[in-house]
Amino acid sequence: AITDHLEYLPYKDDIPANFNRSYEIARPSAESLGLFFFRGAEITRPMPPGHLNAIFLEDVDKLATEKWEDAIQAASAQKAFIFWNHPGWRGQQPDGIARWYDEHTMLLEKGWLHGIEVVNGDEYYPEAHRWCLEKNLTMMGNSDIHDPMAMRYDFSRGEHRPLTLVLAKERTEAAIREALFDRRTVVYWKNSLIGSPRFLTPIFQQSISIKNAEIELAPGGRVHLQIHNASQVDYELELTEKVEGFDVPQSLTLYAGKTVPFAVRSQSREVSGEQRLSVPYTVNNLKVAPDEGLSASLTFHLRFVKSD
Repeated sequence: AITDHLEYLPYKDDIPANFNRSYEIARPSAESLGLFFFRGAEITRPMPPGHLNAIFLEDVDKLATEKWEDAIQAASAQKAFIFWNHPGWRGQQPDGIARWYDEHTMLLEKGWLHGIEVVNGDEYYPEAHRWCLEKNLTMMGNSDIHDPMAMRYDFSRGEHRPLTLVLAKERTEAAIREALFDRRTVVYWKNSLIGSPRFLTPIFQQSISIKNAEIELAPGGRVHLQIHNASQVDYELELTEKVEGFDVPQSLTLYAGKTVPFAVRSQSREVSGEQRLSVPYTVNNLKVAPDEGLSASLTFHLRFVKSD
C-alpha cells in the first residue's frame, strides 16, 4: 500500500490534491509484478493520537478532514484496517517511550484501532508489544521508509527492512485482510521474530530438524547430534534448566540455513536401555513478550549400548 501523508500539502495553493492518484498510478505496475496492492493513507496528527495508517480503503479523499476523529471514522466506515504508527517516535515522544493516552482508549473502545507498530525502522517498542498482548491488537513491523530501500539497508551485508509476516490461509486479498483482523502476524526484525507462541512455536518446530534423532550412546560417553535450521533466522538458544544425568550445551546458536553439532554426554556409567530425552531451551530472539523468549525443546531418542 502507498500511504501518503494526508496533511503534508506544502503546495496546496498551487497544486490540488487527489489522494487516490498515487494508487491509480502505481496499480498497473503492481499487477504486472503479481503484487497485492491496497489503497491506503497515513493520518498524520500530533500526539495524541499520533500517526495512524489505514489500508483497504475505497476513497482516500474522504479522510482529508479537519478533525482527526472524523478522519478515522471515515476510514472505519470503509472497513479499513487501522494501526498506530511508531508510538515511541522521538519526533513526538522525545524520550523514545511510547505512552497510551485517553484518545487511544477511545479508538479501541469504538473499534477504530486494530494494530500497533511494535517495530518501526531500527526501533523496537516494548510498551507497544505489551499493549498488543493486553488489548488483543495486531502486531505490526514496518520500515516507514521514504527513500528507495537500497539507500537505507545494505543487502550485501545481510541487512533487511522490518517486515510484517501475515499468516494468511490462502493467497488472496480477502485472506490477507482476514488474517490481519484476526491478529495472525509475526514481526521479522533484524535477527528476531516477534509474535504469539501460537505462531512462533510451529515456525521454530517446522524449521528445525535433527538429522540423527535416534542415537546410540555408551554410558559415560559422548555423542554429537546434527541439527539443521532451514529458516533465515539464527536461533539463539539458552538452556532453561539442567537435564538430570546428562551434559548438554548451556547456550547454542542454530545458524540460518546451516547444520550445527549438538553434544550430549551421559554423566552415569550405570545406565542401560532406551530413553526419550527432551532438552528445554529458551529461544531468546523469538520474542513472545518484551522480556520473554519462546520456550522450546530439542527432543531425541537414546539407546544405551555397551562401550567397546
